Amino acid sequence: MTEQAKNPRVLIVTPEVTYLPQGMGNIANYFSAKAGGLADVSASLISKLFSLGADVHVALPDYRGIFNSNIGPLGEIYEKELATYRKYLPEERLHLAEDRAFYYVHSVYSNVPAENLKISLAFQREVINNILMRVKPDLIHCNDWMTGLIPGYSRRIHIPCLFTIHNIHTVKTPLSVIEDRGIDAAGFWQNLFYDRMAGTYEETRDSNLVDFLVSGVFGAHFVNTVSPTFLSEIVGGRHNFIPPPLHLELINKVEAGVADGILNAPDPSYDPVTDPDIYRNYTAEDHFEKKRKNKRLLQNRLGLAEDEDAPLFFWPSRLDPVQKGCQLLADILYLVVSKYASQNLQVVFVSSGVFKQHFNAIKEFHGLKKRVAVYDFDESLSRKAYAAADFILMPSSFEPCGLSQMIAPRYGALPVAHDTGGIHDTVVHMDVGRGIGNGFLFEIFDAYGLFWAIDQAMAFYALAPEVKNPQIARVMSESAAMFNHEVTARRYIELYEKMLQRPLVSNV
Repeated sequence: MTEQAKNPRVLIVTPEVTYLPQGMGNIANYFSAKAGGLADVSASLISKLFSLGADVHVALPDYRGIFNSNIGPLGEIYEKELATYRKYLPEERLHLAEDRAFYYVHSVYSNVPAENLKISLAFQREVINNILMRVKPDLIHCNDWMTGLIPGYSRRIHIPCLFTIHNIHTVKTPLSVIEDRGIDAAGFWQNLFYDRMAGTYEETRDSNLVDFLVSGVFGAHFVNTVSPTFLSEIVGGRHNFIPPPLHLELINKVEAGVADGILNAPDPSYDPVTDPDIYRNYTAEDHFEKKRKNKRLLQNRLGLAEDEDAPLFFWPSRLDPVQKGCQLLADILYLVVSKYASQNLQVVFVSSGVFKQHFNAIKEFHGLKKRVAVYDFDESLSRKAYAAADFILMPSSFEPCGLSQMIAPRYGALPVAHDTGGIHDTVVHMDVGRGIGNGFLFEIFDAYGLFWAIDQAMAFYALAPEVKNPQIARVMSESAAMFNHEVTARRYIELYEKMLQRPLVSNV
């Protein structure tokens, strides 16, 4: 095969991944480290590229403590395999960055900011100094602030780089600290972003902080957020929590035509047909009776009044008043439950966060133990609630992407949500007459807006089964087709090919 006929080589640099294709090694599935949606997107993209025959490589920190905890009862045997696997990594597609900074951690991110900075610098040092030279990629795909220095370096070595923003979080540190950790930033310092205008290297090195997230945007050849509308909202100045430098740099990328939004997708295990955690599996065709059975069994477990006809609303997100809008529901919870007392409306929380105590207090004060259940987040219980619920509540003030509003319709639970960010891109207000829509949206972020949307959901719930059930079946089928990793991976592949200006997989 000639050099021109070879597939382009893509290096995905990520601090977390849910799983890896088996073809990347005999024990690839043990290399799993997850903190959030970034891990799922990385896993789906890597797997799709691998299945297509693309020359895909992965750079990941060697989280030995996390990997070893995935091994299970045959620990000694697999630890030997892990050691052997690491020994021959130069011949593999998975490239583990080696440093004691992350050997013995037990979670991807620490509650101590200095530890996260230390891990990030160690990871990026290994990618820049070793992994890039070994892999020799044609394209680099970096993710979030933990990889924010690499795009600037990619400019120096003339390799196109995509930078994906999953989260607005960033860290800052001077060049002197970066260099003390083994990264020769003097060679690409002008490709990084600083708190103030950088004049000379000498003046900048010790006193001017480098912003990792904004540096990733500034240095990358192409940038994407995890939903198109969230990118538009940032550029349009809708969110006052977006730092001005990030706002301005994303405006520059959009105006240059090198920015886009690509939606994340739920893990494929969120499927009512096969989900092992729910009481009764079901399809779009037989959802009606089986969801009712799931509802009664969940009500029994949570101590709610057992009533298959009761409309059940589920809160799946963390109880965070900054983003998730739980304070709106706290303001109206008693009013909602009271208004629909004759229908026995119920609300289930399977989520953790600072507002949990508020909902417990409301439940206790008004004697709502048979109507409101408040539980800490538990993956298995959360899945049972999706399968039992008629609606989910998602009044987020902002949403970079969101997954709950994509998961719930798969289970026949319709979102009641604020029209923002990724929610806007995935939820369409229900119109039964036209046979379109998958939820109920409100535009003004306040408790009255949420109350209005709940009223809309209840009006839908009151429809005759022969009208309502075909709509739910439609939503379930459409959601399975639209919200999946295949669709997300295809968008990234199209973007790679645009940046490379040639197909990712050669037919030669």
